[in-house]
Amino acid sequence: MAPSCGQPQGALVLRTYQELDQFVGAFADGLLNLLLIIGRPGVQKSRAVKAAVGRRACWIDGSATAFGLYCQLYRHRDRPVVIDDVDGLYADRAAVRLLKCLCQTEPRKRLGWYSAAVAGRRAPPEGWSGIPTSFETTSRVAILANELRALNVNVAAVLDRGHVLVFDPAARDVHLRTAAWFWDQEVFDFIGHSLHLAERLSMRDYTLAWELKRAGMDWKSWLLVRWGMTGKRLLVAQLKANPSLGSEAQRVRAFIEQQGGCRATYYNHAKKLGRSVELPDIRLNNLPPDRMAASLLDLLRRRFGMLGSDEPQ
Repeated sequence: MAPSCGQPQGALVLRTYQELDQFVGAFADGLLNLLLIIGRPGVQKSRAVKAAVGRRACWIDGSATAFGLYCQLYRHRDRPVVIDDVDGLYADRAAVRLLKCLCQTEPRKRLGWYSAAVAGRRAPPEGWSGIPTSFETTSRVAILANELRALNVNVAAVLDRGHVLVFDPAARDVHLRTAAWFWDQEVFDFIGHSLHLAERLSMRDYTLAWELKRAGMDWKSWLLVRWGMTGKRLLVAQLKANPSLGSEAQRVRAFIEQQGGCRATYYNHAKKLGRSVELPDIRLNNLPPDRMAASLLDLLRRRFGMLGSDEPQ
């Protein structure tokens, strides 16, 4: 299946987190000058890069402007730079010109900005005083994007300077990666048993389902709808997810009773749902965010109590 996130020609498609970690690790080790990762939301692209580069990198995200980008690059010169999901930059000619200079294959690059705001002919934007009209840097660059909406000749010139990856992991890989941090066993197991229904699984599905479960709502049906289940196909999926129905005969009977159709209709939709994905038995031992914070606070209290003081030393 081809990814739907805007795949540039010549991009390398990665299907596993092991492959992604290899490239991200190589970037963190200073072995790759330019790395561009395109992938759908909720598959932990940003977290994988943050885990590798740590606090060394200059992280640029949100609504950065071309001039804001220039100033950040100056203030963090010679450090790794990560540009995360700043779609507007790719449509900005000035930003693309900066990126083309920054992403040159030479170890040392020169960047310049010769507008009146920097040259001193008028007051620069607040907070950006002291920025020179040009500077040199050895920064390496990683660009993360959900898609490249503004893919044009100039952006393509940037991409040609580095390693372009399309990260499109299978639902099974997303599920196994989620086990490292997710905490609710029931939600985790339900999604694991339903991976064949979640063609483009997001890690956000887990936390959103947990929120609905905590609120006492029908989180299982919500997940099925989120994954594109509708009509009779949704009904069949709901019946298969119902733990009180232990056999196909019981599910067929319930399907008919709920006006889904005849026995043949049930099996026709059941066949289209596909087979469940084989998984290892995984027992979660992670704490939810609220309990994790309480546990940390309790640990600090006990530690300071051992020091014989109620106040931090």
